[in-house]
Amino acid sequence: MRFSVSFFWTILFLLGSGSPSHAQGKTKPNIIIIFMDDMGYGDPECYGGAPYKTPAINKLAAEGMRFTNFYAAQATCSASRAGLLTGCYPNRIGIHGALMPWASLALNPAEETIASTLKKVGYRTGMVGKWHLGAKAPFLPVHYGFDEFLGLPYSNDMWPVGYDGRPVTDTADRKSKYPPLPLLEGDRPVRYIKTLEDQGTLTSTYTERACDFIKRNKKDPFFLYLAHSMVHVPIAASPRFLGKSGTGLFGDVMMEVDWSVNEIMKTLKAQGIDRNTLVIFTSDNGPWLTFGDHAGNTAGLREGKGSSWEGGQREPCIVRWPGTVPAGTVCNNLAATIDLLPTLARLAGAPLPKNKIDGVDIASLWFAEAGADPRDELAYYYGRNNLEAVRKGSWKLVLPHRRQTYKTYMPGKNGFPGGYAEAPVPLALYDLAHDPGETQDVQKANPEVVKALMAVAGKYRSSLGDDLTKTPCAECREPGQIPGAQK
Repeated sequence: MRFSVSFFWTILFLLGSGSPSHAQGKTKPNIIIIFMDDMGYGDPECYGGAPYKTPAINKLAAEGMRFTNFYAAQATCSASRAGLLTGCYPNRIGIHGALMPWASLALNPAEETIASTLKKVGYRTGMVGKWHLGAKAPFLPVHYGFDEFLGLPYSNDMWPVGYDGRPVTDTADRKSKYPPLPLLEGDRPVRYIKTLEDQGTLTSTYTERACDFIKRNKKDPFFLYLAHSMVHVPIAASPRFLGKSGTGLFGDVMMEVDWSVNEIMKTLKAQGIDRNTLVIFTSDNGPWLTFGDHAGNTAGLREGKGSSWEGGQREPCIVRWPGTVPAGTVCNNLAATIDLLPTLARLAGAPLPKNKIDGVDIASLWFAEAGADPRDELAYYYGRNNLEAVRKGSWKLVLPHRRQTYKTYMPGKNGFPGGYAEAPVPLALYDLAHDPGETQDVQKANPEVVKALMAVAGKYRSSLGDDLTKTPCAECREPGQIPGAQK
C-alpha cells in the first residue's frame, strides 16, 4: 500500500512527535530563498527566456517543481518584500510602493518575519542583498530576526547617478536628491556603490557571502534569504560576464545570475547538505518594461512592473528539495509569496505569528498530494490600498481603476527609460486558463462569474478595505515610523 506524506505525518503525531518528521532535530530542512528583482515571468530559459542560456536555473527546475501560477504579493519593491517576509498582504501591515531612502515608513518591528519565526526553533538566519523595508537602524534586517546582513538598504537605482553612469550635479534632476548608495554590513556601511562598475560587483559579492554563510552554518539548520539586486536597472555584470552571452547586457546579467545559482548549488553539494536543503527561486515583481533592452520579458503576459495585470505580479517560481519535492514536475495551482511563511513554519515545526496573516500552507502542492488546492483565490492590491482585481480559480475580475501602461510610448534603450502613461482600466473578466495575456473581456458571456467574483471583492473590502471605493480597512496594522524622516 502507498502512504501519502500527510498520512505519514499523522502517524508520527499519534506516536507523540507532535510535528512533521522534517522538523525533528537535525532533520529540519535548511531553507534558501533566492529572490530576484524585476525578473519577469519569461526571463529564465525554462520559462521561455531567450536567446541567452540559464542552465543552472533550468537544472533547478528539472530537479524540482516549476510553478506556472505563482504570484508576488504586489507588483512593486517594498510592498512585495513585506508580503514575502510576513505572509501578509502588504496593505494589511501598512507597506506600499517602493520606499524612498528618506521615507518615514518602515516594516513595523512588531511584525514577525520568516527569519524571526524560524529563529524560534533554532535556525541560524542570514540575509544577503536588497532589503527595502527601512533605510536606517533600527529598521534594518538584523532587527527583524536575521543574525547577519550584507547588502543594500533599498533599490540599486536610488543613487545620485544618471542613466549615463555619471554623477548627477544638476540639482533640478530628481536623482540629485538621493544620498550615496551604501553597502551595509549589519547596520553600518562598509563601502559605497558609486559607479556602474561598482554595480557590476553586486551579484558576485552577494554570492560569495551567501556561500560563506552556508559553509559557516552547515551543522545547524539555517535560513538564507538571498535577495539579488539584479535584474533591476541599472543592470550591470562583472567583467568575466560582460559580452559573454552574445545577446547584450541583459543576457550577460542573466548569465551571471545563473552562475550565482550554480555556485549556491555547488556549495550545498560540497558541504554534504544538498538533499536536506529546500531552495526556492522567485522574483519580487515583473519587468520594468520602460527600460526596453535593459528589461526582461513576461512571456506574453500583459504589461509589467507597477500594474496588477499578470505581467506585473505573476512570477517564475521553482521549488527544489530532493527526495521530498518530486523532480521534473510542474504545478499549475494558484500560489503566492505570502504562502511561504506558513509553509516554512510548518516544515520547521515553528509556531505561526500571533498576528493574523494572509498566507496559506502550500506544502501539499510541493508534495504533489492528490487533489491539493490550498489557495483558490487571490486579491490584487496596489498603491496604498487599491483593490484592482480578484482571482478565483482561473477567473480574474479586473475592477475599475487607473493604472500606468507601457503601451503608449516606445521603450527606452541602453539603460535610458522610455515613457509610460496612466490610463483608465474598466471592469473586465478574463479566463486566465485560456487567455493568460488578458486580451478578451468575457464578462457579458459570464454574468454569474462576475457576480461571484464581486462577492469575493466585497469580502476583501470588508476586511482589508479599498481606497477605490473609499472603504476603510478594518484589519490593517500600522507600519513602523522612522523618527525624523520626511513624510
